[in-house]
Amino acid sequence: MTAPSPDDSPKPALSLRPPRHAVDPRAVGWWTWQLVLWTAVAVVPLAVLGALLPPARLWLFLPGGVIAAIGALAAVTLPRLWFRHHRWEVTDQAVYTRTGWFFQEWRIAPLSRIQTVDTVRGPLEQRFGLATLTVTTASARGAVKAPGLDAETAAALAADLTLATQATPEDAT
Repeated sequence: MTAPSPDDSPKPALSLRPPRHAVDPRAVGWWTWQLVLWTAVAVVPLAVLGALLPPARLWLFLPGGVIAAIGALAAVTLPRLWFRHHRWEVTDQAVYTRTGWFFQEWRIAPLSRIQTVDTVRGPLEQRFGLATLTVTTASARGAVKAPGLDAETAAALAADLTLATQATPEDAT
């Protein structure tokens, strides 16, 4: 009988629980402006064409008004709902995220499986002092993303995760 090798020792179980941290409250403003801008992309051309083409005015202003109303309602309600349901956490074992209200998605990336860690800051995120932390693994489902984080927090997390993943041994499984 051979002695078990150190690699055969039991690994600590990954505890599944809801992530603890909410996104930064400024994410509500960031998401609101995203919805406003996407609504404007649809409404402004309809309004301009309606102003320039009097015979088609009703057929252009009517959908423009409907889209504007739906966009305004979405901009007022959805960011607050998203804020309540977006969560993230980084532990010494994994990166956890949870998004969604109706369709909830939980993503967990064990530190031993992390390949790259990035922060992304679009123009609106920069305006609000936010960033998105992107943790890439070999998963077919793609990267684990934690949007709406304070930019300094996201940068510190990226640096900490980079150091932690270098120190984490790879799983043989």
